Amino acid sequence: MTRIIIADDHAIVRQGLRRIVEDDSEITVAGEAATAREVLSLLAEQTCDVLVLDINLPDNNGLDLLQTIRKERPQLPVLVLSVFPEDQYALRALRMGAAGYINKTTAPEELLTAIRKVCHSGKYISQSLAEKLAFELDPRTQRLLHESLSDREFQVLRLLAAGRSVSEIAAELSLSVTTISTYRARILEKMGFRNNAELTRYALEHRLIE
Repeated sequence: MTRIIIADDHAIVRQGLRRIVEDDSEITVAGEAATAREVLSLLAEQTCDVLVLDINLPDNNGLDLLQTIRKERPQLPVLVLSVFPEDQYALRALRMGAAGYINKTTAPEELLTAIRKVCHSGKYISQSLAEKLAFELDPRTQRLLHESLSDREFQVLRLLAAGRSVSEIAAELSLSVTTISTYRARILEKMGFRNNAELTRYALEHRLIE
């Protein structure tokens, strides 16, 4: 029996995922979490074979949580399930150690297939993502502006685009205001933007924020 933990801040999504899983006699839900703190608590208390992780959690960025889990539980497969399109987050999540990435619009059968595959030490990527990975290997491929950012810069970009001030971001990430200001300046320089308004417009156009 494959035991999974579902981490998503929306109760209705967790309920839907549970119903999908309950239709499979070989997969069971060992626990549910709505926050990053609950995820880490469950992992300390429960035995599970796969973590199905939403990228947006209210108390922590899903990618940051992914890094923490990879350090503390390196053998645990993490299947990232997100509303964001694959071309925006999948490659970054996979590089950070996710065992797979699947969009919430995916058919239930594909979700079950992904859970089974990552549980058996495999990697799960869709056909469309496989094609993008192939393009990534081609040096002639023109990358999107945000793909040049580091993981921390990408996180700060999303927070700035969501309307957070430098001081708010500093408090949330437990960093100094000076450090966040440096990240902001670096992001603007790398992406060729002049201000936060242009960052926000770009983030909305490329669905980096909801």
